[in-house]
Formats: sequence, C-alpha cells, structure tokens
Amino acid sequence: MPGTQPSDTASLPDSVDLVILGSGAGGLTAALTGAINGLRCMVLESQPVIGGTTARSSGTVWVPDNHHMRAAGITDDRARAETYLSALVGERGDPALWQAFLDLAPQMLRDLENRAGLRFRPFMAAPDYRQDQPGAAPGGRPLEPLEMDGRLLSDDFARLAWPLPELMLFGGMMITRAEAAQLLRADRSPRAAWLGLRLVARYLRDRLRHARGTRLVLGNGLVAQLLHALQGHGVPVLTGVTGARLLCDAGRVHGVRFTHAGQSVTLAARRGVVLAGGGFPASAEWRARHLPAPTPEHSPAAAGCDGSSIIAGLEAGATLGPDGQDNAQWFPSSLMTRADGSTAVYPHIILDRAKPGALAVNRQGRRFVNEAVSYHEFVRGMYFAKGGPHVPAFMICGRDFIRRYGLGLIRPRTPSLRRYVRNGYLAEAQSLDDLAAQLGLPADALAATVARFNDFAETGCDEDFKRGETIYERANGDPALGPNPCLGPLAGPPYYAVALWPTPLGTSRGLMADTRGRALDAGGAPIPGLYVCGNDMQSAFGGEYPGAGGQIGQAMAFAWAAAQHAAASERPATGGEPSNPNRETTSQDQG
Repeated sequence: MPGTQPSDTASLPDSVDLVILGSGAGGLTAALTGAINGLRCMVLESQPVIGGTTARSSGTVWVPDNHHMRAAGITDDRARAETYLSALVGERGDPALWQAFLDLAPQMLRDLENRAGLRFRPFMAAPDYRQDQPGAAPGGRPLEPLEMDGRLLSDDFARLAWPLPELMLFGGMMITRAEAAQLLRADRSPRAAWLGLRLVARYLRDRLRHARGTRLVLGNGLVAQLLHALQGHGVPVLTGVTGARLLCDAGRVHGVRFTHAGQSVTLAARRGVVLAGGGFPASAEWRARHLPAPTPEHSPAAAGCDGSSIIAGLEAGATLGPDGQDNAQWFPSSLMTRADGSTAVYPHIILDRAKPGALAVNRQGRRFVNEAVSYHEFVRGMYFAKGGPHVPAFMICGRDFIRRYGLGLIRPRTPSLRRYVRNGYLAEAQSLDDLAAQLGLPADALAATVARFNDFAETGCDEDFKRGETIYERANGDPALGPNPCLGPLAGPPYYAVALWPTPLGTSRGLMADTRGRALDAGGAPIPGLYVCGNDMQSAFGGEYPGAGGQIGQAMAFAWAAAQHAAASERPATGGEPSNPNRETTSQDQG
C-alpha cells in the first residue's frame, strides 16, 4: 500500500472537501470520519512527522458506556458517568459539552471499529482518577489500542513520529505497561521469559531493515491504525506545512493558504477546515501567558503544539474560552541532558510515585501532596497546595526502591547508578543530612518528615494525605506488599532523590465550540466552515482530568462529530471556491 505523502507540491489538488490542520488523534479521526462518509479530505501537519503528542502518549482512549463494557455486562455506565462528570467538572465547564461527549464518544468508537477497522480492548482494571467523586468507575472506560504492524504503513512508517526515546527499550523497541510488568519477572517466570525472547527476536529482525521496531503499541499504535485506515481511503497527509492561514469570504471559512517546500499553496475546502493542532503546550510564549507561575520551561508534548492553529482560528473570528484554574493537563517530570545536548523530559506517570518506599517533599523538606494521586492532580498540588507553589519537588527513595521499581529515567534492576549521579540527574547521599545539604533543604525538617512518613508506613495509614486509600492509588502500588500497597518505609542509606518539575502534556484552554465541534464567534454563533477539536478546543471537562485517555477520548469524539456535521452539511452554493483567492484573514479583519 502506498504512503499518504503527495509526491510534490505540484501534485496537490486545488480543492478538497475537508482540510484538517494537525495529525494527532483528533486530526486523523476527523480525516478518517470524513473519508468514510464520502468526503475528500487532506491533513496538513507542520512537523516532518505524523502523530503529534498522541504518538508519544499511552494512546489510551477514555470512553464511558462503551460497547466493550456492555459486552462485559456493565449496562448502567451512562448514568454513573454523568454523575461523575457532573461532580468533577461542576461549574468549570459547559454541561452541554460534557453531556454531548457522553453521547458522542461511544458512537465514535463503534463507528470507527465497524467502518474503519480500528481495534481496541478495554482496561477493565484501570480505575478513574478521581475516586473521591461519585460515579467514578473501577475500570472499563479506558481503552487500549491493539498493536499495529508498522510494516503495513509502507513508506509512511518512516514518517510516523517516534515515542519518547526513554520510553523504548534498546533504543527502539516498544512494549506496553502490562508487558513491562511481566518482563520484570522474566528471571522467575518461564512465561515472562518466553515473552521477552519473542519481543527481542522480533525487534532484532526489524532492525535489519528499519531504524526501530515495527511492532507499534500505545500512542504509536493508535496513530498507526488511523494512518493505515487513511491510506485505504486515499487521504493524503502533507507534512512540513508552515504558515497556515484560513481563507474566509462572507463570514465563511472556505480554505487554507500555507507554505510547503518553499512554495505558497492555496487549498479550497468545500465543507470546511478542522483545527486540530494540539493546543499550545510547546509554546514558551503561550505558556507564560496562560499557565500558572512559575511558568513551566519544558513540555513532553510534540513541538508542533505551539498554538499556531488556535491563532489561525482567532484570526478567522473564533474566540478563546474562559481562563481556568491552570489551563493545562499536567505531568510531573524529571529532566536530564542527553548525550547530544537535548533535554530528556521524563514524565513520572504511574511507575514510581505510588510505589511503597518513596516520598515527595518541597523546598522546606516537607510533604505537600499525596504522592499516589494522578499525575495531573500531583502537579496541581505542586502549584496550589497550602504554602505553594512547591516547584521543584524532590522525590526521595533508597537503593532498594530503585532496584525494585526504578526511578524516572532509571529502570528497575539498573546495576549501577553512577552515570545518573555524575550527570546531575540523581542526588546520592549516605545520610539524610547530606541529602538535605545537596538539595538545599532544611535538614531538621527533612529528618522529621521522613520519621513521620516511616511511622505511617508501619501502620499502613497515611494520616496526613491518605495515600493508598483509593482503588486508583492502590492499583498503582505494589500488591505484594501490605497492609497498604502504596506505603513503605524510606530505607537507606544510601538515599537518592530526583527533582520533579511541572510540565504540560496538553492544554485545556482553547477555542469555544458547540456540541458538533463548530467553532464559535464572540457572539456564540457557529462560524460556517470552521471546526475545532482536541486541545485546540476549550476543554469539555473544564480542565479536569477524569481518567486515563481523557484527552484523546475527548479529541476523537468531537473530531468525529465535526466530520459528521461537515459530511451532512450542504455544499455552499459557490462550491466553496474562494471569491477572492488572494484574501486571507488577519487579526485586523476582526475589528
């Protein structure tokens, strides 16, 4: 099967039905939905690779009341999900939007599985993040994309964005979280050893012909599935597009002007344009303007998520949604300088923070948050917990903890930690006093914090932050230890610590939209021909993070709705061709 990249700029069409800006899960879903509904679509991507932040993510899709849950006998989830989002979002988001999401997401999932061949399986034991809210589910709402063979993508495999390199094994082999947990038992489980042998053998064969493994899972697997389906429908994905601006006439968006390979291109869009550029987490300017202080300096998001597509929408008359508590979805991340001088931004998601034997402290040497809460809520604690902001925070543990669970970039059973100490990623000390001195913390406060924490570990009850008391937290602990799988004493010496920084994986402030994904003007009216989804769209959840895959689920649901609406809408009487192809919108046009 051929790839989706047009051979050159001269081969581009003059017009299509639907143009999509951005190639993450939202953008590709919009293109695929349009295609299976008979529209001629084209995806424009600013980066040289396809996939956006989705390709770096877990690829999980949060879909309450999905048909996989119903097949498992869970038939009352819609009502429980409505209770959950009502309590979680409250007045921070438009109820019409999150209620529309609950309608759209199950329809989107079934449609793309039935008509486009996408494949998912539910995480039945993946609890929602906010178990303190009524209606939170113990599992089933997050779905995992099944693995995809990258060789099926033909030439497009080389254009698929890589995952974060630190999340792969041997420089290019992908594994799922479940496989990682199983492989840790390879020295005492024949089944785990056989899994390791099969995965490594496949990877070694791949490396004879490819720069990395072709077994694609997680977000790479999701993007690959969408891209493969687009190949089957002949939908081109043009990468390396810069300077995209929307073309408007009589209040309607009817095309895009952009630069590709040094040439200016005008592309008419008969049914409209979908903005799916991934928000603004990669823009230092937008982070400084819209995120809390101290402003995050780094992000694990894709470089193309720089707010440029939001700016294009604003220039066409769309309006930015209201300011939220923090306007982002967060990871606490540790930072390390790579051999090539670039910065590794490693998200501490679930593999270490909830495990027994480690704690997080602020610059005063005191705990400030439940270390086992979701990554989003952990960073909110860094910004908003009493006495904050607590930036950076320091995660402290002993040598046995790293041996068992790893710590950030350091994988379990790493035999030597010397290079991590030498390059400054890891602090090492033979006493708590010495560790406090290295980190610039008050030694007496740190010693008191550790003593109190170790007392809690003995009883299994965290009297300060209730760590390990919800099923979400306990699911990420160590089930082999009790009475609380999230609590264990800080053992040492030696003692180790890494600094944790707030990093936005996505942003929640975006363009206002209605329940069909249509961008709205300042008066609340839909702008004909302009759609928005994903992090370019104001969060339907009001910036809250309900569970694993909440961002991707929302992006795909409204992308599907937008393309469905575009396909059902009547073609403009003018055919959608620009009456003045040299006119493009500017911010002055809105005055």
